[in-house]
Amino acid sequence: MSRPANRWLTLLAVMLAFVPIVVDMTILHIAVPSLTLALGASGTEILWIIDIYPLMMAGLLVPMGTLADRVGHRRMMLVGLAIFILASVLAAFAPNAMALIGARVILALGASMVMPSILAIIRQTFEDDRERAIALGLWGTVGSAGAALGPLAGGVLLEHFWWGSVFLVNVPIMLVVWPLAYFAVPRRQPRGGGNWTIGQALILIGGLIASVYAIKSGFKAGSSPLVTGATLVAGLGLLLWFARQQLTAASPMLDLSLFTRPALSMGMIIALVVSGSLAGVELTIAQELQFVVGKSPLEAGLFMLPLVVASALGGPLAGYLSNRLGLRAVAVLSLAAAAAALAGLGVSDFHQPGLGVIVFMVLLGLSLSIGLTASSIAIMGSAPPEKAGAAGSLEATGYELGAGLGITFFGVLLAASYGAGMVVPQNLAGLVPEGARHSIGEAMVAANGLDGANGNALARAAREAFSSAHGTVLLTAASLIAVLAVTVLIALRNYREPKGGMANSHG
Repeated sequence: MSRPANRWLTLLAVMLAFVPIVVDMTILHIAVPSLTLALGASGTEILWIIDIYPLMMAGLLVPMGTLADRVGHRRMMLVGLAIFILASVLAAFAPNAMALIGARVILALGASMVMPSILAIIRQTFEDDRERAIALGLWGTVGSAGAALGPLAGGVLLEHFWWGSVFLVNVPIMLVVWPLAYFAVPRRQPRGGGNWTIGQALILIGGLIASVYAIKSGFKAGSSPLVTGATLVAGLGLLLWFARQQLTAASPMLDLSLFTRPALSMGMIIALVVSGSLAGVELTIAQELQFVVGKSPLEAGLFMLPLVVASALGGPLAGYLSNRLGLRAVAVLSLAAAAAALAGLGVSDFHQPGLGVIVFMVLLGLSLSIGLTASSIAIMGSAPPEKAGAAGSLEATGYELGAGLGITFFGVLLAASYGAGMVVPQNLAGLVPEGARHSIGEAMVAANGLDGANGNALARAAREAFSSAHGTVLLTAASLIAVLAVTVLIALRNYREPKGGMANSHG
C-alpha cells in the first residue's frame, strides 16, 4: 500500500493538537495556590476544578471515539479543537469557582473529541508497522513530556500573568494548530461501525462522576454516611448497567471481550495506576513547594524540570528496551524503579533538597514514562487490528480516568493526613473556620485574614501538618506501584512477545 507523502506532516499536526490537551491535565497543579486565593475556593471546589476535566474525559472518550468512526476522525478532531479554544477563553475569565468548573467540563468535551481521533489518524496514516511504532512512540513521548511540562509552563505564566493565563495560552497555540490540521490531515471516508447512543454515554459518565463524588465526599468531615453510601451504590449501579448493555448488545459501544487478553488488561491497570500516581504526586509536590517551602510558581515549576526532561526521554527508551528485554521485564523494572523513586522523595526534605532529590525526580520521570509507554505497547499490541480504535479509546480512557481517580484518591488521602496532623493554636480555636483544619489552601486564606502574629502561627501549624501528610502520600504511592510491579510480574508470566510486532521489531 502506498505511503502518504505528507504522513510526517500529518503526525506533526496531530501531535501539536495533542500538546495543549495533555498539558491541561497538569498545568493547574502549580496554579492551585493562586486559584485558591484569587477565587476564594474551598478545598472541595479546588479538587473538582482539577479533576472534573479528566473524569469527564474518561466518560466521554469511548462514546466520542465510536462517534468519530461514524462521522470521520478528521471532522471530529477539528470540531473538538474549536470547542477547546472556546472553553479555554471561558475558563480564563471565569468569575468564580463554579464557572471555572463549568468551563472545564466544556474543555473536557472538546478534548474527548480530539484524543481518540488523533490515535485513529496515526494508525490510518502509517500503514507500515515499524513506522507506526515510531509514530505511536512519539505520541507517547508527547503525552508523558506534556503532562510533566504542565507545572513548568504554569509556573512561567503565573510569574508574569494572572491565573487565567494558564488557559488563555491555549488560544494562540490552537489558532496555529487548527489550520495546520485542516490542511495536513487527509480526508477519509468514515468506516462506521459500533453502536452509538447518547443514553449509554450518559450512563457511563453518570456512573463515573457519582462513584468518584461518593469516594471524595465520604472522607470529608461532617459527611452523611447515608448520602455517601446511596451515591456510591447509584454510581456503581450505573456502571454495572453500562457493562451489562455492552455484554448483551449485538453491536456494543465498548467491546468488553478485549479485557480477556491478559496483556491488554495489565496495560490498562498500569495506565490507571501510573497516571493516577503521577497526577496525585505532582499535585502534592506543587503544593508542598509553594505553601510549605515558600517557592514561587516559577521556582516550583523549575524544581520539577528534571521530571519533565526525564519524561521526554522515557518514550523512545521504552521502545528500545522492549526490543531488547521484552515487554514484561521493562514493565516490571520501570514500576519497581518508580516505587523506589517515590519512596526516596517521601522521606526527602524539600527545604534542603540536594542532589538526592534531583536524582529521585529524574528516576521518577524516566520510569513512569517508560511504564506508560509499556502499557501502550501492551494494549495496542494485544488488540486485533479490526479493534484498534476501541483499544485506542480504552488506552486514552485509562490515562484520563487514572489521572482523575489519582487526584481524588491522593487528594482525599492528603486531606485526611493533613487533618489528622493539623493542630490549630489554642488561642485561635474560635477564629479559624472548619475548612482550615482539612485544607492547607483554606488555612492560608484564613491566615491572611488574621493579624501578623496569629496569622503566622496558623500558617506555621498548617505547614507542619502538610509536610507530614506529604510524606504519607508519596510513600503510599510508592507502595501501590510496588504492589503493581509484583502483580505484573505474576500476571504476564506466560506472556509471549508478538512475532513481528513492536516488541520484536529489531532494526
